[in-house]
Amino acid sequence: MPNLDVPGSEHPRGIPSPMRGRGEHQVGTMTRLRNFSLTWAALIILLLSRSLEGCGHISVSAPIVRLGDPITASCIITQKCSHLDPESPILWRLGSDLQPGGRQQRLSDGTQESTITLPHLNHTRAFLSCCLNWSNTVQILDQVELHAGYPPAVPHNLSCLMNLTTNSLNCQWEPGPETHLPTNITLKSFKSRANCQTQEDSIQDCVPKDGQSHCSIPRRHLLLYQNMVIWVQAENALGTSMSLQLCLNPMDVVKLEPPMLRTLDPNPEAPPPEPGCLHLCWEPWKPGLFINQKCELRHKPQRGEASWALESPLPSEAFQYELCGLLPATTYTLQIRCIRWPLPGLWSNWSPNLELRTTERAPAVRLDTWWRQRQLDPRTVQLFWKPVPLEEDSGQIQGYVVSWRPSGQAAAILPLCNTTELSCTFHLPSEAQEVTLEAYNSAGTSRPSPVAFSESRGPALTRLHAMAQDPHSLWVGWELPSPQPQGYVIEWGPGPSSTSNSNKTWRMEQSGSITGFLLKENIRPFQLYEITVTPLYQDAMGHSQHVYAYSQERGPSRAPELRLNHIGKTWAQLEWVPEPPELGKSPLTHYTIFWTNAQNQFFSAILNASSHGFVLHGLKPASLYHVHLMASSKAGAVNSTVLNLMTLTPEGSELHILLGLFALLLLLSCLCGTVWLCCSSNRKNPLWPNIPDPAHSSLGSWVPTTMEEEAFQLPSLGTPPITKLTVLEEEKKKPVPWESLNGSETCGLPTLVQPYVLQRDPRTASTQPQSQSGTSNQVLYGQLVGSPTSPGPGHYLRCDSTQPLLGGVSPSTKSYENLWFQASPLGTLVAPAPSQEDDCVFGPLLDFPLLQGIQVHGVEGLGSF
Repeated sequence: MPNLDVPGSEHPRGIPSPMRGRGEHQVGTMTRLRNFSLTWAALIILLLSRSLEGCGHISVSAPIVRLGDPITASCIITQKCSHLDPESPILWRLGSDLQPGGRQQRLSDGTQESTITLPHLNHTRAFLSCCLNWSNTVQILDQVELHAGYPPAVPHNLSCLMNLTTNSLNCQWEPGPETHLPTNITLKSFKSRANCQTQEDSIQDCVPKDGQSHCSIPRRHLLLYQNMVIWVQAENALGTSMSLQLCLNPMDVVKLEPPMLRTLDPNPEAPPPEPGCLHLCWEPWKPGLFINQKCELRHKPQRGEASWALESPLPSEAFQYELCGLLPATTYTLQIRCIRWPLPGLWSNWSPNLELRTTERAPAVRLDTWWRQRQLDPRTVQLFWKPVPLEEDSGQIQGYVVSWRPSGQAAAILPLCNTTELSCTFHLPSEAQEVTLEAYNSAGTSRPSPVAFSESRGPALTRLHAMAQDPHSLWVGWELPSPQPQGYVIEWGPGPSSTSNSNKTWRMEQSGSITGFLLKENIRPFQLYEITVTPLYQDAMGHSQHVYAYSQERGPSRAPELRLNHIGKTWAQLEWVPEPPELGKSPLTHYTIFWTNAQNQFFSAILNASSHGFVLHGLKPASLYHVHLMASSKAGAVNSTVLNLMTLTPEGSELHILLGLFALLLLLSCLCGTVWLCCSSNRKNPLWPNIPDPAHSSLGSWVPTTMEEEAFQLPSLGTPPITKLTVLEEEKKKPVPWESLNGSETCGLPTLVQPYVLQRDPRTASTQPQSQSGTSNQVLYGQLVGSPTSPGPGHYLRCDSTQPLLGGVSPSTKSYENLWFQASPLGTLVAPAPSQEDDCVFGPLLDFPLLQGIQVHGVEGLGSF
């Protein structure tokens, strides 16, 4: 209910009214007004809620249903609530959630009813409310609490036992899954006879506490030797279930408490227990003394992960037991339990642990021995031995003693060594040829093992060899000697670097027919071992032979270092010094050389293990290369350090030489091509005509068709004649005056002049006649003016015509013709007078360069030529 007290006008505590300002007075007034409004609103709501009491009533089909089942509810608004709006809808709310689907109707008596069906009730507990929307608020007219759950499951695994300590029958069961509903559990029973077929007196029900699934029936409600029927009943709002009925006699389910197990107190008069035996006793449970029972014992050694061993049954009358067959000097854990016997009953729990230690027994071992004498002092003997168990339970060994019994003194025993180790060094008396070795503990000593110091007179083994089978074993073999030994002693240990005998391992093989043995003890990888084998004969031993072997070879420890010997522009010569072989290292099988250029192009070559140098070819000038060497063996591989090298750069002079050689080669190629073109006739004629140049040729190669010639000398010339000149005879014609000749006829050719033709052989005249017509195709080069019979000197005419010597580009097949000589009326060659219209120029005959040294034939009048 809201507080209806209206705040008074007293001032706030601690602030006197006269000291408050005007602003504070206004704030206080507003606060009082707000509180007054809230108070009146709460009062109105309270009055409205009281006015709605009794207006609505909810009825449900069932307040408790199975979880997930549907439920139907209805809400009725009575007529006395006339102040309510009859048209206001009735609302349903489950918990805090509005539920749609309500059906509202007005009944004949004027009341309003709303019905709703919830399809699935998934809450184990919820409130269903009937509400009305009034004055903009939801008002609850009525509400009801709903429950959902499951019917009780059938209890199972009902069992009971009679506890004689509490003198009650204790029963327990498993109730089953949770029902989510209040469930009553009751342990019911009744007395019965004839195998529980009839019911007699009922026994008071036993109701367990909440959440418990066990209950105890006290002794006063029981008949110990009479059958009874017991069952469990579970009941809630949704149903009832009962367990299977159990028919039993309370005394048949008696469970005894375990006895107290302890060791038997030692008796001075009784002999001590045998080795491997324990004397036990137990104290039975006092309430069960009147019950016949049997017990069983279990034990296990503490060392290792052994399982329990069971001893059953134990004697029932005497509460003590001797347990034998145990390991000597071993601590055991023991437990005991008991059951009613021969009548039915239940086994008790195992008793608390009891820990006892068995007594020791004398060592039951065979001692294999081996000895070695010092070279400097032969009477100093180092004796080795190994205990070999003769039984599974051979007893613990606390130490070893080496003794010598002098001859003639049966009672005197001289100890030479007493140790806990497996070797001993002592000084052997001069008259002693044999000593005795024994193992001992607190229970006694082992059987004595005699050690005779025999000489090495037997043959030694041959072909002793050893090899590694794996990193942790070595195989040693030999050939069987003759005669066959009785056994062998095999010793192995680290190689010559270790001289201490304490690091050596040995074993004795009693079979003399074997030819090898696999050593597995104290073998480590990558270790050099010295293996010694000594044959044993009757009253003697053979000479020892030894061999060295590695348990596993290693790969090379390092690779040779690369060195640059020579380098060029496209090659590099490398060399290295091979590493010397090492013990324990697998021999090299090959080398692999790798080189990489600046573009990360990879190259490699495989070399023999005997190689110590290599030449890299195909390198680029002025380039950087990275080279390294890998040495490989069967056991692994290792890389050398990287060698960086730079090839040489080509020099300027060498470049010039190369360019010069190239130019010379090109020139020779051009010359050869030119010669080939000039010398080949089928190549020369199509390119230019085969016509000689008169200005650069000899007139001696030109001969007349009439072979009438005579050699003469020119006295005024100092050079010998190099050609021939043939003078043609003059026809008997009338002379033609120079004046009658025009300019075009001045250099005309006489008709009687025979042509000079070019012969293939300049010394042979051509015999083929030449045509004397067709002068229009001939080229005027010069005229020789004069008569052979004229006493006067001759003259020549040179033509300055620019007409080419060749009429066309093709070679002429006609022969050249000499200039015609013009005759005078007197029969002499007269040079015509010069004319301005002529294009010929007169001059001395010897000024013509090609006429120097000419051989003239036929006319002597040309002596002054």
